[in-house]
Amino acid sequence: MTPPTPSPASASEPAPARLTRAEKIDAATPANRNRVVDLLRALAITVVVLGHWTIIAVDADGGLQPHGVLDGARWTHPLTWVFQVMPIFFLVGGYSNALSWRSARRKGTTYASWLRARLRRLGIPLVPVLITWLVICAVALAAGADAETVRLASQMALIPTWFLASYLLVIMVAPPLLVVWERIGWWSVLIGIALAGAVDFASIALHVPVVGFANYLLVWAAFHQIGFAWLDGHLTGAGRRVLLAAIGAAGLAVLVGLGPYPVSMITAGGDAISNSNPTRVTMAFLGLLQAGLVLLLEKPLAQLMTRPRLWMAAVVVNMRIMSWFLWHLTAMVGTAHLLLALAGRFPALRVLLPEPLSGPWWASRPLWCLTLIGVTLLFVAVMGRFETVPADERPSPPVWQPILAAVLTVAGLAVLASVGMVTTTGHGLGALAWWWAALPIIGIAGCGIIDWGRGRR
Repeated sequence: MTPPTPSPASASEPAPARLTRAEKIDAATPANRNRVVDLLRALAITVVVLGHWTIIAVDADGGLQPHGVLDGARWTHPLTWVFQVMPIFFLVGGYSNALSWRSARRKGTTYASWLRARLRRLGIPLVPVLITWLVICAVALAAGADAETVRLASQMALIPTWFLASYLLVIMVAPPLLVVWERIGWWSVLIGIALAGAVDFASIALHVPVVGFANYLLVWAAFHQIGFAWLDGHLTGAGRRVLLAAIGAAGLAVLVGLGPYPVSMITAGGDAISNSNPTRVTMAFLGLLQAGLVLLLEKPLAQLMTRPRLWMAAVVVNMRIMSWFLWHLTAMVGTAHLLLALAGRFPALRVLLPEPLSGPWWASRPLWCLTLIGVTLLFVAVMGRFETVPADERPSPPVWQPILAAVLTVAGLAVLASVGMVTTTGHGLGALAWWWAALPIIGIAGCGIIDWGRGRR
């Protein structure tokens, strides 16, 4: 049969315009999706990445300087109130986790299945990073590299894992926290912050520093509930948001101005106390300040996200946000050591490593960041596939499996972010501390998080 010939009337009608990819993504997005949540997550990760690349200095004579800018330029410390954006992650995390758990409750999904799904999204992309650094450290030590240099490099590259450890802790308790929030509301936030303050008192004033690590959970679990409040409409209206920001600002002013806490919200070598390692109650008040200010911009940001191209950019970043976050410091450490090696062999290339905080150093920061964006995108292009996690159709596991996987992952990451993968014994000697990286790998690969039988089915 021959295809029907269009009538003159239909032939004269204009063909419908083809939708661009951005317009297709925009049209496919559910109308009830809060696009500001995705935008804030994408912006926060971008600020973290650019902040790390700027704060960490590379000196041709001294190598990597973890807190180079903060240690050498005290005037940058107040800026950390803007650039320490980890609270924003927990704000959008609270919103998303509450939305996800309530959906799971409606569908009859068990806690074990829900936690396993969260671990698949966060944990599977982590395994390649840990294996990569195990190989790098083993080869470097076998080749006779200075153990302290290798240790510092691995620690620097794995700094992002401290956030992942804290976030996994909060995810584990998110469902019961949501129940508490639904019953007593703002009192749950107040009680959490009060407990965090008590932990700080014991840690700092009573000189029991180990107690302070409890605040990795208490501070972020308390602030995480601000996301619940946002979702449930308890922060509607400019007045409530201004009040939230004012409480945060007042709390910070008192704690920093009259208390023992430093100005910098990011660890600086010259400070006796760190606000972030371990997490202090100051971070909760910083979060209140930031959340209040950010939510004041919710309407204009939502309007901005109606533009298809901007919305597509936010979607693309969120699709690979774990890869972007986990690999950006590996890209920096690798690039820095390559430049250090080249400058050591060819002194003329020292111009590529200007003295930190000098005029040429500041002027070269945009080029430095652009270079690292290119290198990181190569990692994302190769490793991003691990972030595409298929739907898990398996039956609900025993509850101990995802809990054990989470505990092993948190334990390993907490140590790696603090000390790296190498133990040093002096005189440049060291050993591979493989067991800390093995804990998360065992938890994710051996506790049912990875679906090994998917291919056979």
